[in-house]
Amino acid sequence: MNNQNFTFHLDPTPTLPTRQCRFLARILGYALQFGNYVLAFIIVLETDWFIAIGALLLGFIVFGIVRSKLIQDSIPPSQREYSYSDYAIATWYLSKHTCFTTSTPTE
Repeated sequence: MNNQNFTFHLDPTPTLPTRQCRFLARILGYALQFGNYVLAFIIVLETDWFIAIGALLLGFIVFGIVRSKLIQDSIPPSQREYSYSDYAIATWYLSKHTCFTTSTPTE
């Protein structure tokens, strides 16, 4: 039998150190959240509404894949099953790859 006590630890969403990093996280979060609709709106202005509907449906798939890749690349493996907002995903990604925040090691 295993007599060790297991405590599950969730790392909090990191805080970004500079104003520029927080601004980039906000822009990336808005792009993940509303980029699909902006793209479809631009297409409906330039072409036909039928093509815009197709681009909207294709955009749901593409932005979902991008969101999934950002989650897989930045969020710790033990926390990937939890749902995060687009801003939280952008914060995790930027803290790991652009802004380089240091986190305390967990056991």
